[in-house]
Amino acid sequence: MSHKLPRAALLLLAAGLSLAPLAAMAQPAAPAMTAPDKPETIEQRIASLKANMQITLDETDNWNAVAAVMRANTATMEQLAAVKRAQPAADMTALDDLLTYQAFAQAHVDGLVKLTASFTVLYNQMPDAQKKVADGVFRSFGRAHAPVKG
Repeated sequence: MSHKLPRAALLLLAAGLSLAPLAAMAQPAAPAMTAPDKPETIEQRIASLKANMQITLDETDNWNAVAAVMRANTATMEQLAAVKRAQPAADMTALDDLLTYQAFAQAHVDGLVKLTASFTVLYNQMPDAQKKVADGVFRSFGRAHAPVKG
């Protein structure tokens, strides 16, 4: 077993929850890459999503709540990754590796609960036409996207 972060954990870190359906929030329909090999930052991702979902001035407060959760989720995952990187691989046991993965998974679930709650308020405020736009952004998740770097 590798002592590097599991692939799923790296994906979780990428967008502060990028493996779940609501993680489409962390993926724009068309990524705005800063360079061919350089992933977006969470701030670039938030800006892309805001534009792609056509967030209006009236929706700004609810959007800001969603963006704050995205930032907090990313920070949590980065913190977990830093702890993992600080552990010498030679000192890691199989149990340590599983417990680390569990911590990432729990952070993923906790973050999703918060993201779902904040996004529900925003989504319920949107007119039907804009909901269809948001639905399309979610549907496009996983197609030609790059991981987020905090």
